[in-house]
Amino acid sequence: MQDGRPVVAIVDDDVSIREALEPLLRLSGWRVEAFACAGAFLEWAAPDGPGCVLLDMSLPDLNGLDLQIRIADERPQMPIIFLTGFGDVPTTVRAMKAGAVEFLTKPFEDHVLLAAVERAIERSRAIVAERAGLRELRARYELLSRREREVMHLIVAGLLNKQVGGELGISEITVKAHRGRLMEKMKAASFAELVKMSEKLGLGTSA
Repeated sequence: MQDGRPVVAIVDDDVSIREALEPLLRLSGWRVEAFACAGAFLEWAAPDGPGCVLLDMSLPDLNGLDLQIRIADERPQMPIIFLTGFGDVPTTVRAMKAGAVEFLTKPFEDHVLLAAVERAIERSRAIVAERAGLRELRARYELLSRREREVMHLIVAGLLNKQVGGELGISEITVKAHRGRLMEKMKAASFAELVKMSEKLGLGTSA
């Protein structure tokens, strides 16, 4: 059976840090994966579910800030908590601006780390839920016929049914019929909700 617990990935070349953090995190209920370098972490097939990364700033093969860019691009569902033996203001600011949850200087208290992990996991859950919702929304949009998509694009652009009919060369009654079907397929309870869906899908005003 697949382990559905959130996963905390430790990426640190210091074996003593990995050995200290693994039992602490497991006792707190998290699933733990540990890596001694960035390369090993990047080769790991990360789960799609919630998780976070405890990332050492100084790795033997890749700078922590550079790895942060890779993670944001390839594994956006895994927020980062930086761990470092030294902390300078410019590096901290850069890491936080790039989306890091926390920047902890070693040594740190267990409760401080665990609180940061809790925050990171909560952020990860929100990201995972948002991505799942977008996938479902795209699947609904794929169910629309070409004409229904044309009508949707025009009405969310602000055109009235009569104007949509003029643009497409169909009657207002036909526009209303298409509108009703597309609202049902998209599961939109209101026009305002349909507009929000359109924005999430990144749709323009043309089909």
